[in-house]
Amino acid sequence: QVQLVESGGGSVQAGGSLGLSCAASGSIFSINSMGWYRQPPGKQRELVASITGSGSTNYADSVKGRATISRDNTKNTVFLQMNSLKPEDTAVYYCNLRTIRYGVMYTHWGQGTQVTVSS
Repeated sequence: QVQLVESGGGSVQAGGSLGLSCAASGSIFSINSMGWYRQPPGKQRELVASITGSGSTNYADSVKGRATISRDNTKNTVFLQMNSLKPEDTAVYYCNLRTIRYGVMYTHWGQGTQVTVSS
């Protein structure tokens, strides 16, 4: 079993900043990547940012320049710092963990944390 515990969501005004963190625990064999997805109201879940074990990052175009993803490999924790927040950043943010075991990729999700940006 793998557990992902997210923290840091909340409400913020447009132009403000917010930090999210996600700690993974349990039967984690080999981490391929950690990241954040979000699901705006009435829309599909979409990638926000991801980071591999070697530190390679990937960002959605909509957050480039405003978001920074980082991770602490010793604690299996991933962080997302978002600045200059916009109302369209309002969504439920989900932590994502991809692990590999015996050559098989597994995807794990956190329970989600609400981020609300008011104008």
